[in-house]
Amino acid sequence: MSSTDAVVIGSGPNGMVAANLLADAGWDVLMVEAQGEPGGAVKSSDDVRQGWIHDTFSSFYPLAAASPVIRGLHLEQHGLEWVHAPAVVGNPLPSGEWAVLHHEREETAASFDRLCPGDGDAWLAQCRLWDRVGEQLIGAITSPFPPVRSGLGLAARMPFNGGLAFVRQLLLPAREFGIEAFRGEAPRILLAGNASHADIGMQTPGSGFMGWLLVMLGQHVGFPVPRGGAGELTNALVRRFTSRGGQVRTATPVVEVIVSGGRASAVRTADGEVIEARRAVLADVSAPALYGGLVPWEHLPAKLRRRMAGFEWDPGTIKLDWALDGPIPWDPAPPVQPGTVHLLDSVDALSVAEAQIATGRVPDRGIMLLGQMATTDPTRAPAGAESVWAYTHVPHGALRGEVSDPAVEAMADHLEARIEEHAPGFRDRILTRRILGPDELESRNANLVGGSLNGGTAKPQQELIFRPVPGLGRAETPVRGLYLASAAAHPGGAVHGACGSNAARAALAHDRIRLRRS
Repeated sequence: MSSTDAVVIGSGPNGMVAANLLADAGWDVLMVEAQGEPGGAVKSSDDVRQGWIHDTFSSFYPLAAASPVIRGLHLEQHGLEWVHAPAVVGNPLPSGEWAVLHHEREETAASFDRLCPGDGDAWLAQCRLWDRVGEQLIGAITSPFPPVRSGLGLAARMPFNGGLAFVRQLLLPAREFGIEAFRGEAPRILLAGNASHADIGMQTPGSGFMGWLLVMLGQHVGFPVPRGGAGELTNALVRRFTSRGGQVRTATPVVEVIVSGGRASAVRTADGEVIEARRAVLADVSAPALYGGLVPWEHLPAKLRRRMAGFEWDPGTIKLDWALDGPIPWDPAPPVQPGTVHLLDSVDALSVAEAQIATGRVPDRGIMLLGQMATTDPTRAPAGAESVWAYTHVPHGALRGEVSDPAVEAMADHLEARIEEHAPGFRDRILTRRILGPDELESRNANLVGGSLNGGTAKPQQELIFRPVPGLGRAETPVRGLYLASAAAHPGGAVHGACGSNAARAALAHDRIRLRRS
């Protein structure tokens, strides 16, 4: 039996952040990953077509660029380079215009004002609000719950932001937020499109905050990507970790967290090896995979089992990757090419699609999120060519089957037709297409159960102290020395590293208490 201070199960960005922080504290840390390479949902390769780099899962990282957790690791010293598209995000409008979020707020405001006079000033007013609270807000989001220091900082700034009126604005559903803040369609559709990155409905309180957060991040830090592919973010994390003595073992699935005397003492791998964890086990796995999976129910409270029965996944996903022999032939073309494109007919159309998902139907006109990767980072494709991905949400449990399944193929064809509506001739530029349905996404990353990207719904009933179930809300688990370090823990999905950071901080704090008592 081998032995180490801490075992980190899973090498996604949260697991990587946790491992790095424990190694920084001088711990002997072993990271074990079931797949053949590290990275979780942050990977890239040329497996679609040689010479074209595609991100297998996530691509754009505004929260990583803004997160004090990621920034504090100084990954630029380990080879990470952020790059940006000419514009941040865009959405073609039925009028033939484009709603575009530019890098400079004045340029964004001017573009909104041209479409609807008055919206430029309204946009700049929102930017000024962000200037006053953005740093504290990001600090609160990425801190363990409750966020005492950042929360006090936010409270101190409230009188200068309209007080309760500002709080009310953040609690509005995205639809009402857009209607109250702006007169025209362009800023409203960008707000709604960004809100849809989570699964909070357009008419659900909190969705307005999600949309506002992402458009403000886009305005202030952009939607950057790692030069050379998403995997370069993982590579930088690995290099930093191993430079501090950390070890990574791939192709090593963990099948059990061994509990002795109410404490996580070791892990057992699929080949029967037992690895002792002298101080802690941190699990970057989904909540259902941990509770009743890696940790048998006999070691967990009965109330946790009852509450986990109500755990809710976020919607599933179907994702397509294309290698193109030229840029997407948008008609009309956007004034400046955005890296991220939303194909959303209207805010009302998004509400309809959400209702269809809620009732178990695959939307016929749901939002499509699309990435123009060579536009953003020219290293992603040969000169003059383009590397593109797109995805859309489907009900959890829908479109499950092999990529040759007729329903999955039909959905892929439908998504291509949606692009063709705005870019006639798109299909003529396709050299290679890859389809990743919900089952294929899960097979490549076990945390993406049924194609769910966020580790569980982001709806209010499963956030903060309710994540992953009521009464937790922190990285600590009912088993001493075991910490949940995945997006299933607060604050949830996206690449910000906060779930891993919170788990590492909790492990370090509890270890100090244990040592003082011994």
